[in-house]
Amino acid sequence: MRFVTFNFKFVICVLQFAFSLLFAAPVSASDTWKAGVAKAKITPERLMWMSGYGARNKPAEGTSLDLWAKALVLEDPRGHRAALVTLDLVGIARDLSQAVCDTLRQKHGLERSQVMLAVSHTHCGPVVGRNLSAMYFLDRQQLQYVDDYAARLEETLVGLVGEAIGRLAPCSLAWGNGQATFAGNRRNNNEAEVPQRRAEGRLVGPVDYDVPVLAVRDDRRRLVAVLFGYACHATVLNDYQWSGDYPGYAQRALEASRPDMTALFWAGCGADQNPVPRQKQAYAEEYGRQLAAAVERVLAGVMPPVEGELATSYREIALPYAQLPTHEDLVRQTESSNKYEAQRGRILLAQVDAGRPLSPTYPYPVQCWRLGRDVRLIALGGEVVVDYALRLKAELGRERTWVAGYTNDVMAYIPSRRVLAEGGYEGGGAMVYYGLPTVWSPEVEELIVREVQAQAANEQASH
Repeated sequence: MRFVTFNFKFVICVLQFAFSLLFAAPVSASDTWKAGVAKAKITPERLMWMSGYGARNKPAEGTSLDLWAKALVLEDPRGHRAALVTLDLVGIARDLSQAVCDTLRQKHGLERSQVMLAVSHTHCGPVVGRNLSAMYFLDRQQLQYVDDYAARLEETLVGLVGEAIGRLAPCSLAWGNGQATFAGNRRNNNEAEVPQRRAEGRLVGPVDYDVPVLAVRDDRRRLVAVLFGYACHATVLNDYQWSGDYPGYAQRALEASRPDMTALFWAGCGADQNPVPRQKQAYAEEYGRQLAAAVERVLAGVMPPVEGELATSYREIALPYAQLPTHEDLVRQTESSNKYEAQRGRILLAQVDAGRPLSPTYPYPVQCWRLGRDVRLIALGGEVVVDYALRLKAELGRERTWVAGYTNDVMAYIPSRRVLAEGGYEGGGAMVYYGLPTVWSPEVEELIVREVQAQAANEQASH
């Protein structure tokens, strides 16, 4: 009995020692990841025009939930860095992304592949630069507000990444996937029928309920950042109050009980997904709680550690349009009774008359990050339909493949071949609001997927 007692006490001591190392001992900076986090309020100081809905006929009237920009900078054990910036905005245009990334290269040595700019696509944020240029009819003062806000935002984002770099400290990373089910395919379900259809299990159409989660803990195992995503439009609210919509409420809920933790949201391929029912403040808060609860369940479970190194890649591919309009076509557009089509016609006609012919392609951004040996984060520009996420996960591995839309440049809807053939708003009708000359060519899906696969293959080769 004495021998057994001695061994039992010995085992307890060994276990206590092991747990003390696991949960208390500082992590060596030479063999682990580092992370730095920073955030800044980006709620407009002026009551300027809101983005997302063309039917709005006046500027914002106030704030129901502040808008935020947040930066998470990761550094792998060999010193390779990546900066992810999340924004409570409907979109950003290519020129703003380029300006921010050019300055970050000059100031901090970050190459284009090392910077990812992701928006939540809230429809209760401001007009940003020339994004959705054909949707708005602004007077001189409002145009000045828009330009001023974009200039301040650029400065803020550069400073934010620099602040996060300055806070780099040893950390551990872990990942997991949860689920939230409030998204519904808006192309395949009549909105008025969704609540009953959902209750009866009769919703149809492709969806992506995954909630990817990346947990960042410091050298004392304290949670300092949570990165998560979901594929659903942030279109619960349509009023005149600044708000991050349900993604903003999800972030607020996660941060509420952890004042020293930053929650960052990226939007998945939810261009054809809506939260229903909607158009009430209570719904935005409820969906935010549901999404936060999904993240909390992942955090409470067993999360595999991220081990290995960071790989980053980025390339712009020439995404082709269908047949371009002629000069005569543009002239006819300017005379259209549809004010948005007429506005687009005027914008494009002015471009052509200034000696800048319409391009047959658009420089479309595709970005891939590999977090250790475990997780691949694919970032696609524009409003990407859910077919892309489902296909890429099926081809590259569902659990370890995360697919974000609305990153780096929100230039238009990006339909799959199926959606393009079906037509409708996501299939081509929305192109007018973005000021693009025509619909996409049927080959866009294959071109985008092929580029993702090429970047993924290069990452595999480098490992």
